[in-house]
Amino acid sequence: MTTGAPTSPNTARTRRSRLRRFLPLGIAVWLVLEIWLLTLVADAAGGMTVFLLLVAGVVAGSVVIKRAGRRAFQNLGEALQRGGSPRRGEGNGLTMLGGLLLIIPGMISDVLGLLLLLPPVQKAVSRLAENTFEKTLRGAGPGSLGDAFQQARIHRPDGKVVQGEVIREERSDRGGSDDRRPPLAR
Repeated sequence: MTTGAPTSPNTARTRRSRLRRFLPLGIAVWLVLEIWLLTLVADAAGGMTVFLLLVAGVVAGSVVIKRAGRRAFQNLGEALQRGGSPRRGEGNGLTMLGGLLLIIPGMISDVLGLLLLLPPVQKAVSRLAENTFEKTLRGAGPGSLGDAFQQARIHRPDGKVVQGEVIREERSDRGGSDDRRPPLAR
């Protein structure tokens, strides 16, 4: 449903974030590098070696994800029995990400996945992510997350969202019945 408010055909387009602009390019470059590296390894060691490396990566990644998931559910069960919350800093999420990177075919993703399985790298990545998240939260304006979504809806350039409120009128024209349900059919 539109509001009937005219929209200007030359309304200024919102700027795309850097992530949305460069993510497709980054994925394309990563895929080209993965294929190039696989062909180099296939030329040097043979196609069967590359196939076995890819299969080993999938198997190892599956085992890592399964163990990390089992450990996460075990920690959650212990925390619920204690009546507290799960311990922070366990690294299960980063371990699962490392396993996922091992499953994705390619040498670069396998190296990144193996790096994420090392505890010092997990601590460094976790610390970096926490600092980035805290910096983002400090830079945000006051209010709750709901306020942020509300502000995003109000300030959309297309003009289709309008603030308002619903007023329900109670009618007592039924001759004394205190039934406040709406009629089933009109």
